[in-house]
Amino acid sequence: MMRDAHTFELQDGRLTRPAFWSAPGEPWTSDAEETLVCCQVRQETHDVKSFFFMSRAGRTFAFEPGQFITLELEIDGETINRCYTISSPPTRPHTISITVKRVPGGKVSNWLHDNLRPGDSVRVLGPAGEFTCARHAARKYLFLSAGSGITPLMSMSRSHHELGEDRDIVFVHSARTPDDIIFARELDLIAANQQHFRTSFVCERVGQRTTWPGITGFLTLPLLRLIAPDFMEREIFTCGPAPYMKAVRDMLAEAGFDRAHYHEESFSFDALPAAEQAAALEGANVPAGEAQAEGATSYSVTFAKMRRDIECGGHEHVLDAAKRAGVRLPASCTQGMCGTCKVKLVSGQVDMRHNGGIRQREIDQGMVLLCCSKPLSDLVVDK
Repeated sequence: MMRDAHTFELQDGRLTRPAFWSAPGEPWTSDAEETLVCCQVRQETHDVKSFFFMSRAGRTFAFEPGQFITLELEIDGETINRCYTISSPPTRPHTISITVKRVPGGKVSNWLHDNLRPGDSVRVLGPAGEFTCARHAARKYLFLSAGSGITPLMSMSRSHHELGEDRDIVFVHSARTPDDIIFARELDLIAANQQHFRTSFVCERVGQRTTWPGITGFLTLPLLRLIAPDFMEREIFTCGPAPYMKAVRDMLAEAGFDRAHYHEESFSFDALPAAEQAAALEGANVPAGEAQAEGATSYSVTFAKMRRDIECGGHEHVLDAAKRAGVRLPASCTQGMCGTCKVKLVSGQVDMRHNGGIRQREIDQGMVLLCCSKPLSDLVVDK
């Protein structure tokens, strides 16, 4: 990791102008510029920080609010990919930010909190993702979030606010205590500025705020009906821990909500306990007969470092076959977007249909994403 404390302050001994004073630069892409530089670290709550990044070349960022980027980090000699939703809006094109909660035992979140400083360079891939209100125009929205799941919905809220779109939005955020509400003051400001933007905070307990006037407990269907009586008419976006999102889905199913107007996102892999991580990596126990049609072409896949050999059907993604065989591999989005399952293909050929989770130069170097690659021959993987 490279650190230059004066990257944005001094040039030939003189102060330089901030990038936003100049004409807009060309759009940033991870192919054109693999690394971004951290320009600010902001403490949001006692265990949440926002990390802001800029392009050294002055390029600007274009993305849809709610999308994510993937950080490629070197931690203890190991390359680790992690997806983080973007918390900044695309209306601030000279910087891009992620907001990260410190997770007990979380290898990446703790490393970011303890090590990433202004001036550090980080490899970044993206932006990518389909969880965005930009693709689902509606007169009225309901944003439901919990914990650090607030980040993509904050990007959406900031975008509407800064574009002067006073859209009818009800934002319901759940937190452990009032002191754990991320972006509380900014959400209050948006609500003060936008006539049709309303917030409601639901805290599990009051913590140190003995005078907390808000709601305590958990989000329930009767409570949701009180906060947003017309929620059945709204486009709903949800992000948060897996148990929270399951509770929301159950509530909406009980209410008879049309799932065509429901959208959710979660990249909480780093937050899972070890046992749950293993279960997530192994995936469902799908019988081999269901994974590929009888008599279909099958290929061998060798994981060189693991010394494991598995069979993979020609119409099956390698990651799915590995999960079925009990081979544990890092994975997150499973849609070719995040880059978490990127590996070096030592030999063989695959049909890879990715969604931006790998750079062209990496493909040229023999890298593949296992989640979206189907074998065209026997394979040897450097894993």
